[in-house]
Amino acid sequence: MVTGKELEGALIFEQTMNKERPLSPHLQIYRLPLCALLSIFHRITGVILTLGFLVFVIWLYQLTDSDYPKEASVIFNGIFFKILLLGWAFAFFYHLGNGLRHLVWDAGKGFEKSQIELGGMIVIFATLILTAIYAFLVIF
Repeated sequence: MVTGKELEGALIFEQTMNKERPLSPHLQIYRLPLCALLSIFHRITGVILTLGFLVFVIWLYQLTDSDYPKEASVIFNGIFFKILLLGWAFAFFYHLGNGLRHLVWDAGKGFEKSQIELGGMIVIFATLILTAIYAFLVIF
């Protein structure tokens, strides 16, 4: 036999379930925090560095092959390769800076919200500065 309290609880449950409830926020609405964006970008730069290493190995192979040094020189001295090299340098400096930030976290430091955001901004700023210095000294 159903009691009055059970019936009242069932009616309240049915009324709340029939109302339109908000959906969970998705990427078009929800703005990811800086730390999450930097984490995603850290993974992407890891993949870019891996691909860059493969191109580096191909370049070394072409330098050792006696039939292709002139063609390799033309390809790897072109503007397209210099732009790729700049991208790989950016990925390297970002991955390095963010890796150092993770080492600081592994030491148990920098977990305050303001410190996390400051650390992220320092990584971004250092990446841009180091990439610019590398570009002017080495690439161009």
